[in-house]
Amino acid sequence: MNWLNYHHLLYFWTVAKEGSISRAAASLHLSQPTISGQLRQLEKSVGSKLYERHGRSLRLTEVGQIVFEYSDEIFSTGRELMERLRGTQQGGSQTFTVGIPDFLPKQVAFRLLEPVFRMPQKVQLICQEGKLTDLLAELAMHRADLILSDSTVGSQVSVKAYNHSLGESGISWVATRELAEILRPAYPLSLKGQPLLLPTQNTVLRRSVEMWLERQDFDAVVSAEIEDSALLKLLAAEGLGIAPVASIVLRDLQERYGLYPIGSLDGATMQFYAISVERRVTHPAVKAISESARSQLFRV
Repeated sequence: MNWLNYHHLLYFWTVAKEGSISRAAASLHLSQPTISGQLRQLEKSVGSKLYERHGRSLRLTEVGQIVFEYSDEIFSTGRELMERLRGTQQGGSQTFTVGIPDFLPKQVAFRLLEPVFRMPQKVQLICQEGKLTDLLAELAMHRADLILSDSTVGSQVSVKAYNHSLGESGISWVATRELAEILRPAYPLSLKGQPLLLPTQNTVLRRSVEMWLERQDFDAVVSAEIEDSALLKLLAAEGLGIAPVASIVLRDLQERYGLYPIGSLDGATMQFYAISVERRVTHPAVKAISESARSQLFRV
């Protein structure tokens, strides 16, 4: 095969996305025999079967899955190109929709998104907050361009997405200035009996903190479990306990909340990722986030 017929590839991709030839035909305003014929031509070009019949449904073969992954990236990139050209030609701004899981620290999200506002192109930023599973559904339906997260999308998730590492941060305990100054000299033993304000279960930060606590010589006193990261910091700022935070935002927390570091959690870290449908990062806003995170925010 020396060249690829992109019309054939489009029909194949649409069938895979729609789930059947009949729905693809309706979407493309073509007859079913026409699409079936184009699929056979594509299979002849690649030299392999792309679909197998299972009852009344079609299922991708191993080669078909490979072709689908590449075609999905090709047409997603084409859509992004047209959106960018429309914005350039109209002198308008390009929309950039970012999903932010409710457990992601807001200061981290802010620091990651900050480079978008310094881009030479006009970009209208849209932030959506919610559960990671819901945001992944938005990403799969191309209603979101990116998800910022502290965990990766595993193979068990049906959504086709790629994890792009942004960097790693340590974890630190913070409290009001007065309390931090009292606890800092004898840290970590000084935490014994202190009220801990922790994120809720099943978050990366909570798991990292619990693993660290298991290695200490004192029993932790958990005063509250807070899902909202901003509320957790407000409680700590009112002197109601001490809280774990990503070390990369310590300066921000000191300025905004008056929270000061007590000490770091040795061996405990947080990873941050940009999750997108792009195998290779090409979206200008995603590139700005990735490059800034690696060169400045997470710079060692």
